[in-house]
Order: sequence, then structure tokens, then C-alpha cells
Amino acid sequence: MLRTPCLALALIASTQAARAADGVQSKYNLAPPMSPMAEEIYSLHHYVMGICVAIFLFVFAWMFIAILRHRKSVGHQPANFHENTTVEIIWTVIPFLIVVAIAVPATRIVVAMKDTSSADITIKATGYQWKWGYEYLRGEGEGISFLSNLATPRTQLASLSNDRESNANYLIEVDQPLVVPVDSKIRVITTATDVIHAWFVPAFAVKQDAIPGFVRDTWFRATAVGTYRGQCAELCGKEHAYMPIVVQVLSREDYAAWVANKKRELQALADDPAKTWQLAELTARGKTVFETNCAACHQANGSGNAAIGAPALVGSKVVTGAPAEQIDVVLHGRNNRMPPWQSLSDVELASVITYTKHAWGNSVDQVIQPRDIAAARTAR
Repeated sequence: MLRTPCLALALIASTQAARAADGVQSKYNLAPPMSPMAEEIYSLHHYVMGICVAIFLFVFAWMFIAILRHRKSVGHQPANFHENTTVEIIWTVIPFLIVVAIAVPATRIVVAMKDTSSADITIKATGYQWKWGYEYLRGEGEGISFLSNLATPRTQLASLSNDRESNANYLIEVDQPLVVPVDSKIRVITTATDVIHAWFVPAFAVKQDAIPGFVRDTWFRATAVGTYRGQCAELCGKEHAYMPIVVQVLSREDYAAWVANKKRELQALADDPAKTWQLAELTARGKTVFETNCAACHQANGSGNAAIGAPALVGSKVVTGAPAEQIDVVLHGRNNRMPPWQSLSDVELASVITYTKHAWGNSVDQVIQPRDIAAARTAR
């Protein structure tokens, strides 16, 4: 009786594995595994499911047999006994063996999941409301850092029209994906600046909470070149659904070329903090920084959002007042609602503060220079 369901589950597992190899994902199954750990969990899932189905069929088969053969209508008389030592031993030993059969492979996988040693590349993933920041800490690419923002146009977020259907990656595309090489052990260190987030990529069987004030880590080793998607898996606020995760896996040669190009790009974009910027330059740059990082909470028109505690910037005393307070708020955050933006450069912070002082009718005769931000960073 036990062999039939196990065989059936084995056939199902082999069929699903074949579909995964072809890149076809069943809506009734786990994501196709694209890392050794994901393959282990995928196999464990089917193994445990086979045990569950076997138990289900065994128990219900005996139950229906008992109901059929021992029913009152055929004259069966109920047994009258107080206890049966043999039965008690059987129903204690068999569940114990089942638990052991599940616990041994599961424990082995859990231990392997926690082994982040000997990583080829270490990347820090920081959760923000609502985006991810990546910083390459170790290995090829060390020194590269960037923010990964939702790339779905905000016009589609508020629209109920068919333009969503024209976007194949609606809500799961970013402007800058995390890029890693294939067949390399990638250690991901997670943390957050505001609330709890979770870095989750199903294809790699990776899910790790990102908690403010704590550093946690996980790892994966991608086995195939491609683009893999995930999302923040911890309810983190109003735009929780708008912080996807995209991992682009490249060949080692292509990854080396990406690192070289990215470093040249970052160097070309590096600003001279000693330069004195003109108002028009700062407001133009600040508008881009604001729309990328601040509009999700404060709205594109600066009207704010009282539901999440994001104050209006139009006519705000902080914005229209002396620069020192606004610089401090932007650099260090406030009330666990406004996150600190120290990851942005001095030029970016100076430009976005200057922009808010001159946008939406806030005609404040103040221009913040990058050196003002640099001085505030060292003041605390």
C-alpha cells in the first residue's frame, strides 16, 4: 500500500523537475530551482509530500476498511478491552521513525543554509522604504554600490487601464539589478534603515529578514545564467509591493566586464564635492534624486502622506527654515519614519535639499552646497 503513492509522487517530482529544467513554472509547485540549495529544498519538498500522501492513504484506507467490515448492520460487536501494549508501542515507534526520516535530511539542509563561510563575493543588501541598496564588500566588484529602484512607471501604478498588460515585468523590474557571476558562492548580508524587510528570491531558495540595527546573512550559488526575480517578503509599509528584487546572473567573463564598466561609470559620475554648484544645476539634479528616493512618501508634488507620517514639504517649516535642521533630518532620519539617507552622495543630498527649497512655490533664497553636507556628516 505504501509503495504506490511513493511511486506516484516520484513520477510527479520527475515531471516537475523536467518542467523546471525547461524553465516552465507550475502554479501548483515551487519555483524552478536555480541553485544547489534550491534543488535540495525542492527534493525535500517532494520527499516529505510523498510521506504525507502515504500516511494519508494508509490511515484512510484502514479507516474505511474498519467502517466497512465492522459496521453494526452486519452484526459486528464492538471489542471490549482497556489497553493494548502492542498497539501503543506501534503507534509510538512508527511516528518516531517518521519524524526521524523527515528531521535528518531537513536538519542537514538547514545547517547547509546557515553556512556562509568561504564566499567568493560578499554583498550587503540594505532595505529602505521602499527600495534596496547594494554594496559589494568583498571579491571582484568590491567598492561598487548603488540603489535598486522600482522601474515600473509610476503612471502605471495609479492607472487601471490596459497599459499594465503591456508591461511584462509589471512591479517586478528595477532600474539597477544585482549582478553576480554564475557558479560563485554569493554571501548576502542583510540589514535595514527603517522597518523590517526581507530579501527573498524563490529561484535560489533564499529568504532572509533585514532588520534595523541587526546584521544577518544568507548565501546562494546560481547554477545558470539568467535573470531571477523576487520581492520584499515582509510587510513593510504602504508601498511594500513596490520594492522588487532582480538578480542578473552573468558568465564569469561577462561579470568581469560588467564590474569594469560599472566602476568606470561610477567614476565618471563621481562629483567634485569642492565644486561650487549653480542653482539651476542643483535643482535639475535634485528633481531626479527626489523622484527616485523621496516621492514614494512625500508625493511628487510635495504634498506628503499623513497616513504614513510623511509630512508635506510645501510650506514646511523645516524646508523653508535654516538649512541645518533639514540637512540633519535628511542625513540622520527622524522618528523612525524618515530614514537616514547617508548612502547618497554629498552632491545628491545638497541638490535634493536645494530642490525642495525652490519647488512647489517654496521660493527660499538658499543654495546648499556639497561642502555643507560634508561638514554636517562630520559634525556628529
